[in-house]
Amino acid sequence: MTATLYMDYAASTPVDPAVAKAMADVLAGEAGTGNPAATHWAGQAAGQVVEQARVRVAALIGASPGEIVFTSGATEADNLAVIGAARFRRQLGRHIVTTLIEHPAVLESCRALEAEGFEVSYLPPDNQGILAAELVAAALRPDTILVSVAHVNNELGVVQPVAAIGEVCRRHGALLHVDAAQSAGRLPVDVRAQCIDLLALSAHKMYGPKGVGALFLDRERCRRVEPLFHGGGQERGLRPGTLPTHQLAGLGVAAELALQRLDSDVPAILALRERLEQGLLQVPGVQLNGHVTQRSCHIVNVSVDGVEGESLRCGLRDIALSSGSACAAESGEPSPVLRTLGRPDHVAQASLRFSLGRTSTMADVEASVAAFTATVARLRALAPA
Repeated sequence: MTATLYMDYAASTPVDPAVAKAMADVLAGEAGTGNPAATHWAGQAAGQVVEQARVRVAALIGASPGEIVFTSGATEADNLAVIGAARFRRQLGRHIVTTLIEHPAVLESCRALEAEGFEVSYLPPDNQGILAAELVAAALRPDTILVSVAHVNNELGVVQPVAAIGEVCRRHGALLHVDAAQSAGRLPVDVRAQCIDLLALSAHKMYGPKGVGALFLDRERCRRVEPLFHGGGQERGLRPGTLPTHQLAGLGVAAELALQRLDSDVPAILALRERLEQGLLQVPGVQLNGHVTQRSCHIVNVSVDGVEGESLRCGLRDIALSSGSACAAESGEPSPVLRTLGRPDHVAQASLRFSLGRTSTMADVEASVAAFTATVARLRALAPA
C-alpha cells in the first residue's frame, strides 16, 4: 500500500487537467493581467473570462448568470447566505430553521446570529440522517425568515429532500438556503424545480481549484443580502474585492465538465461505492452510517465496533481518508453528526468516511478493503473488546 491511495474526495478533489490548462492560459494571457473591473482592453479580457465562468456555473444548477455571486468557496457563500439574508430580512422576523447535522459553516453562522438576537431551531434528523419535510413545516413560525439545509450531508452522504422542503418554505414565505458543496456535479441540481432561493457551491469539491466558489441568489425572491465585507462594488456590491480571474476560469470549466460528465461519472462512482461498501461491511462489527439508499454516490461512512478510533486511523495512515468533516478534522472530538444519529462516543470516534471520485479505480477500492480488513483484525487481536 502506498500514500497515493486517495479516498477523500469529499474533502477535496484533484484538479482536472482541463481546469489546470484553462487557469494557466488565463495567467499567461491578457486576462491574467487586467483587472475585471477596468474598462480598458486588458480589463475587458479579464471580464470576459469572469462572465463566461458565471454562465457555466449558472448552467450547472439551472440558474441565470446574473444570479451568481462569486466567493472564496462554499464556506464564505454559506456565511453570506445565512448571515446576509437574516440581517437583510430581520424586519420580517428573527427566526431561522436548520438541522443539527449541518456543516460548521452553517452552524457557526447560526450561532453568530443567535448572539445578535436571532432565534434558531436546530432540527434533528431521523436515525439515518434524513430530515423530513414535515418536520420543517412543523418548525416554521410566522417570524421564520430562513431555512438552511445541506443537499448532501458532508459526512454521511445522505441526500435531503430539498425539493419537498423548498415547497414547504414557498408556501410559508421563508427563504430556503441549500449547501450544495457535496451535491453539485454529483446529483442533478435545479434551483427552480427544487424551490431553492440561495445555494452555495465550491470549485475544489468538483475538480476545480481551491479558494473559489459561488452563491446563487434567486432574482425574484432574494435579490439581495447584507454583505459581510465592504470596500468595493464588485459582484453587485454583495462581495467586494478584485475577482481572481484565473480561479474563476477554473471554476467555470469545472462546472461545465461536471454538467457534461454527470451521466457518466455517477454510475461509475456508484459501482465503486457499492463494491467498497460490500467489502467494508463484510467485516463483523462494522455498521453503515446514514440511509442505505437515499445518499450520494461518493460517500461511505462506517463505524467499527471493538477498536479504538485513533488506533484505527493510525493503522490506515497510508490511505487518505477522513473521520468526519474536513473543516473539523483538528478538533479531536467525536463527530457531532454521528452523535446526533445516536452513536455512542466510542463508536463515533471509531468511524471513517471513505469518499470516491472521478479518478478512483476498482484497484483503489480493493486495496482499501484489504487494508481495512487487515487493520481491524490486527487491532482486535491486540486488544480484544
